[in-house]
Amino acid sequence: MRTVVTGSIATDHLLTFPGSFADQLIADQLDRVSLSFLADRLDIRRGGVAANICYGLGLLGLRPVLVGAAGTDFEPYRVHLKEHGVDTDSVHISADLHTARFVCTTDRRQNQIATFYAGAMAEARTIDLCDVVARVGRLALVVISPDDPEAMLRHTAACRQHDIPFAADPSQQLARLNRAEVRQLVEGARWLFSNEYEAALLQERAGWTADQIRARVGCWITTLGEDGVRLQSADRAPVVIPAVPVEGVVDPTGVGDAFRAGFVAAATRGVPLADAARLGCAIAATALDYIGTQEYRLYRDPLLARLRNAYGIAVPARILPHLRELT
Repeated sequence: MRTVVTGSIATDHLLTFPGSFADQLIADQLDRVSLSFLADRLDIRRGGVAANICYGLGLLGLRPVLVGAAGTDFEPYRVHLKEHGVDTDSVHISADLHTARFVCTTDRRQNQIATFYAGAMAEARTIDLCDVVARVGRLALVVISPDDPEAMLRHTAACRQHDIPFAADPSQQLARLNRAEVRQLVEGARWLFSNEYEAALLQERAGWTADQIRARVGCWITTLGEDGVRLQSADRAPVVIPAVPVEGVVDPTGVGDAFRAGFVAAATRGVPLADAARLGCAIAATALDYIGTQEYRLYRDPLLARLRNAYGIAVPARILPHLRELT
């Protein structure tokens, strides 16, 4: 059975600001901000949350199915994804709109300011998961990542209707969703993904406590940056998995997507969730060594070394059988 990832497909414009955003902010004038940052570097890369996750899954040998909407400018991007093991035949191509754009500026402290233009992503609401099932067969999992909000709700409803396990990853779209919509996206998810800020926002938007959220999902996975990742479920105490140390971060953009790819790849192959999170952390650490969200490569020996150095020799021994595709 195949893993499907629904969500954004975008082109990333990544700028580097050598100063600190905080130095430009005036505490008593935050209600009328007008700032300009002189960037000293621009990198244009392939991105989008769903495409980023699929890229990592493809490197790990899963042949994931990408489901989202792009523009007629998508063809070179399609070729790139196919070359890295991603099934792109369920991507909807807009006749009128360009592929979405993500513009992100990162300062020297790794703080980021970003703007996202939806473009063709608005047409993702026309995609029917039943068509995907008809083409590829029964699905093992659908990861519902940030997308056109109507598309996210539609895919979640389809998963419930057809009894397909799904993972909820509303993240960047939380600010646009109302209480009923957030609850609809979360209820019944096998896995719920967030970062630490989004975890607090999720509780506010859903009107649920952390305990109430844990009672409605199989496992709530919260990334904590350099502090690692927290796993929470209703029937056991929270577990914090330390991050894999990284010296000299090159670019943090998309690191959460790399983590998700590692976690999903391992967990869907039956790896215990704590070890799946450890693999996710190792792949996230690898992604931090590269500029762009789909530039990193995965090789078995360096990846196992990261796992061994961070978590001891037992962890890579448990994960190794699930990394046969890596050279």
